[in-house]
Amino acid sequence: MKYFSTMVLAGAVFCSAISARAELANGIQAIVNDSIVTYQQVEMYTAQGEEFLRQQYGKQPQEYQKRLMSMRNQGLENLVTRQLVLQDFKSSGFHVPESIIDDIVQERVRARFQDRVELTKKLQSEGLTFESFRKEIRDQLIFDEMRRKYVPEPIISPHKIEAYYQGHAVDFKVADQVKYRVMVFNRTPTDTDGTTKKRAEEIVTQLKDGATFADMAKTYSEGPTRNEGGEVGWQELSVVNKALVEHLAKLKAAEYSGVIETPEAYFIIQLEERKPSHIKPLNDVRDDIEKNLMVQESNRKQEEWIARLKKKTFIRYF
Repeated sequence: MKYFSTMVLAGAVFCSAISARAELANGIQAIVNDSIVTYQQVEMYTAQGEEFLRQQYGKQPQEYQKRLMSMRNQGLENLVTRQLVLQDFKSSGFHVPESIIDDIVQERVRARFQDRVELTKKLQSEGLTFESFRKEIRDQLIFDEMRRKYVPEPIISPHKIEAYYQGHAVDFKVADQVKYRVMVFNRTPTDTDGTTKKRAEEIVTQLKDGATFADMAKTYSEGPTRNEGGEVGWQELSVVNKALVEHLAKLKAAEYSGVIETPEAYFIIQLEERKPSHIKPLNDVRDDIEKNLMVQESNRKQEEWIARLKKKTFIRYF
């Protein structure tokens, strides 16, 4: 009898847990006029990002929870914003022909799935239906069109770009850079008689006799840039192997070093060119500044637009 009572109690707890989970999934997170945003909607909206967080911070539970809560809060805000825009679209009397939605849906299906059957299986695995898939596309289309209407692409004047450049010069500072080639000869546990070092020294001798560094690197180097003749390209000194920095500092263009010994490998390097620390010219960063200012201005305009919508809308968070 005692065993039976225990089983009944366990069953009740289990059913209660299922019920609580169902209530949580369907729980209301926000009300926007006559529309609701549920916990499940937020969870689905952030699902891909949450998987990334698990991969990055799975072993740091406190940091994971902190970032997860931040992501879900932002997801909730994004969904509330979408509802604001969708309702404004509807109340403004705008209309999107259903034929356009159908065309976009078909394009998405063809681009991502072999056929409708594959799409259906994918949606079922995510707890979705074709109707919800189509609605998501429709809602996103409306949001994008409304944003284009109320947040037009800004025009950034040359003066504003120049002012930003002058005020953020430190952002465009480039540290000392070097362009060089390197040959690598890996040391192995069995290399106890100095064979690897002797081989590297013989290559230095061949360089002195007129062999080209690139040809020797292609033939003998064991480094990742072997096929490029050992060419590393431009690098800031701060990211160059510390064992090589001191030797690079002593070289002039086209000069090469002797054998450089480290616990892991032997190196031979050749300096090609050097650039001292400098500020990038405005012409080199003008496009990047313009894009950055356009994003800032677009975000500002969108915040103003959404703020106006919020003022005339009933919103409640739970």
